[in-house]
Amino acid sequence: MRPPLLFAIAVTLTTWASAFVAIRHAVRGFPPGSLALIRFGIASAVLATYVFGIRRRAPARLARRDVAGFALIGVVGIVIYHVALNAGERTVSAGAASLLINTGPIWTALIAIAFLGERLGVRGWIGTAVAFVGAVLVSVGSSGGVRFDGDVALVVIASVSQAVYFVLQKPYLKRYGALDATCYAIWFGTVFLLPFAPEAMGALSTASRAEIASAIYLGVVPGAIGYVTWIYTLSHMPASRAASLLYIVPFLVFVIAWAFLGESPALLALAGGIPILIGVSLVNSERAPAGAGQGAAPAVRS
Repeated sequence: MRPPLLFAIAVTLTTWASAFVAIRHAVRGFPPGSLALIRFGIASAVLATYVFGIRRRAPARLARRDVAGFALIGVVGIVIYHVALNAGERTVSAGAASLLINTGPIWTALIAIAFLGERLGVRGWIGTAVAFVGAVLVSVGSSGGVRFDGDVALVVIASVSQAVYFVLQKPYLKRYGALDATCYAIWFGTVFLLPFAPEAMGALSTASRAEIASAIYLGVVPGAIGYVTWIYTLSHMPASRAASLLYIVPFLVFVIAWAFLGESPALLALAGGIPILIGVSLVNSERAPAGAGQGAAPAVRS
């Protein structure tokens, strides 16, 4: 690999891993919806500055028939995903949250079978089962028991909404390209987060400087820069290979959370990451030939 590509990969992995840690800190001062609005309001501004100011070319014209589709993508992939994730990380550790989110490709495979007519073979089903076992271990290790309510459930909801987002976005990536489709999804999602504006203004007046800094960081670094470096990576290597690199993210999260938040992951939660990574890799390897072209969705998003 050439140095620029290696640099883009390193930036993407590091920034997206750091997002889980930054959320864990920022939610101490911001309600989940307010944090999502601040993050994507900033990300929207940064992407607009890049597209119109640096690139100096407007995004591909949005067809009238696609407005409703991008609106739905924004609601599912930005509003539901990030509000649920922010709410879940109030009590779920950053490392455990990243591991649960990493089951997203499993849900994507199941949804694609139901709605896109894709087939999953023996290896795919084995991978699904193995990853599910890993998710249960993470749930037990992070919450003291297997629960389908409370904050662990919110993170699982975020993972499922991510999978729905991937399936919904797939045809638009082909028509608009990765950057423009990402811009429209984020911009639409930000609009639907605007009802949280009064709450966000109140939180800004009471949050600490460190919590505000974490919220700004989320918008600028993983919210905008991380997406740009991911797009660069995706344009220089097969999507299936690029997505497999993102399975490193949960382990980076554990390291960053230990270094900055003092979180020591429970052994069971850490052990649960192994079958998750094995299972997701099995599913990804079987589906890679069908989705190896440009425009496939990443495996982990934060």
